[in-house]
Formats: sequence, C-alpha cells, structure tokens
Amino acid sequence: MSRKRFGLYGPNSRDFLTYGGRILVHHDRAQLEFLVVGVPVRELPPDIPEDQTLPIRFHPEMCGVQFTADGDVAGKEQFRCTT
Repeated sequence: MSRKRFGLYGPNSRDFLTYGGRILVHHDRAQLEFLVVGVPVRELPPDIPEDQTLPIRFHPEMCGVQFTADGDVAGKEQFRCTT
C-alpha cells in the first residue's frame, strides 16, 4: 500500500499546482499547509502516476528548508502550536 500524497490545489485553476509540468506533492498534509500558507491542500487521486509528481522538497523555492531522509520537514516539532 502506498502512502497518501497531498498536493497544492489552485482555487482559480481548479487543478493541482505544478512545477515543470509535474504536480507538487508531499506525504504530510499538515507539513504542506505549513510550508505553503494560504493555498488549499487536497489529497491526490491514487491513479496519478509517481512520474507525474514532484516532491515539494525538490522545488527550487524550498532550498532553504531542511528535510529528513524520509522527506519530513526537519525540526518540525518546533512549529507545533500548543494551546
């Protein structure tokens, strides 16, 4: 069973956002919402092939974000809200 994938969803285009023709994805909805504030996040349909996606960590604008080998945002514990 494969992991769920989440993508950024353009409210105007009503389609998943892409870079270089590939859908930007991440495996953790909360982390993606943290990284890209204000853009809706939706689960990708399972029929979209892996080769048509690009993990968000490989987008040039994410070069300043540290990721673990598993693709998680490094140090994410620091950004948890406590109420």
